[in-house]
Amino acid sequence: MHALVVREWTRFENLKIEADWPAPSVQPGTVKIRTQAVGMNFALSLRVEGKYQIKPPLPHVPGIECCGYVTEIGAGVTGFRIGDRVTAFVDYGAFAEECIAPSHRAFKLPDAIEFHQAVGYPSSYLTSYMALVWPQWIHLQFGETLLVHGAAGGVGIAAIDIAKILGARVIATCGSLKKMAVCREHGADHVIDYRTEDFRARVLEITGNEGVQAVYDPVGGDVFMQSLRCLAPEGRIMPIGFASGSIPQIPANVLLVKNIKVLALNAGYYIGQWGVDPKRHKDMGKVYEPQVRAAVGQVCRWVEEGRMRPEISHTFPFDQYKAAMAAVLEREAIGRVAVVFDEEAKRLGY
Repeated sequence: MHALVVREWTRFENLKIEADWPAPSVQPGTVKIRTQAVGMNFALSLRVEGKYQIKPPLPHVPGIECCGYVTEIGAGVTGFRIGDRVTAFVDYGAFAEECIAPSHRAFKLPDAIEFHQAVGYPSSYLTSYMALVWPQWIHLQFGETLLVHGAAGGVGIAAIDIAKILGARVIATCGSLKKMAVCREHGADHVIDYRTEDFRARVLEITGNEGVQAVYDPVGGDVFMQSLRCLAPEGRIMPIGFASGSIPQIPANVLLVKNIKVLALNAGYYIGQWGVDPKRHKDMGKVYEPQVRAAVGQVCRWVEEGRMRPEISHTFPFDQYKAAMAAVLEREAIGRVAVVFDEEAKRLGY
C-alpha cells in the first residue's frame, strides 16, 4: 500500500511516500480502517524529527488522527460493523491507505459529519472537552471568563466552541486580522491581537482589573508567565503545549499569593497513548473508555445540532503532504489542516 514513511529522524519535507509499504494486520482488540482523512499539526513535525517526548520505532508511518471506513474487526471487538464510519486516535500509522486502531480509540461518526471535518475530534476537541468539562481540570462554569491563547489553532477553536456552549465569556488571543475574525465567528466575546496589543493590560481592562477565572494555554513561555498575572484569585491555568518553544518555570510565590491552580493535561494518558505511561497505557485507555467515548459522542452531537463548527482552513490530497505541513509551519492554518485520501479526495475534487 502507499504510505508516508519515516526511516530516520528528519524534517517533514524530507519524507517520501512509498508504494510498497506492507499493509497492517488487524490484531485482537483492534479495527482496520481504510483511510479517508488524517490530521496535520505542529506536533507531527516534532515527531518526525525525533524531538517529541514519544518516539515510535524506526521505520514507521507517522500520524495519530485517522478517519475512514472500518474494513476488518479484530477478535474480541464489539460495537463495530464492517463499513462503519469512524474517527480514531492511533499511536502512529495514520498517513497510509490503511491504518490499525485500538477499538477503544475508534469512535463512530454520524453520516452528517464529513471525514475531513472530524480529524480533530479525537485530539483537539477531546483535549479541550476534557480540559473545560471534566471536574478534575478547569471545570468551566456558567458566567466565568476564560482566556484562550492560540485561539485560532485546533485546540483554541475547540475551546472557544465548548466554552460558549457552557455559557462562559471568552477572551481570545491570536495573531492576524483573519484569525481574529474567525475567533469572533466562533463566539469569542473579546479578541486581542497579541502582535499589536499588550494582552495582559487588555485582559485586565476588559475584566475591570478583576482578572479571568481560567486560562487555556497551548503557547507557553512568556505568554504563560503573563497569564498568571491575568488570573483572578483562585483562578485556574492550564498549559497544554509549548508552541512558543519555551517551557516556563512556574513561580510558586505567585501561585501562593493568589491561590492559583496550575492544571496540566495530557489527554493521551486517558486514551492509553503509547509512551505516555508504557506500563499501563493499554489498561488506562480501557479504564477511561466510557468517559472518553461519551466526550467524543457529545462533540458529535453538538456538531450535528449546529452548536459548534469544526474549522478546517486547508485540505490537501495525500500527494501534497508537504504543502499541508507548510500551511501549518508557516502559520497559515486556522483551526485544523486535513489530508484526504480515496473517496474523500475525489468527493472534494482532487
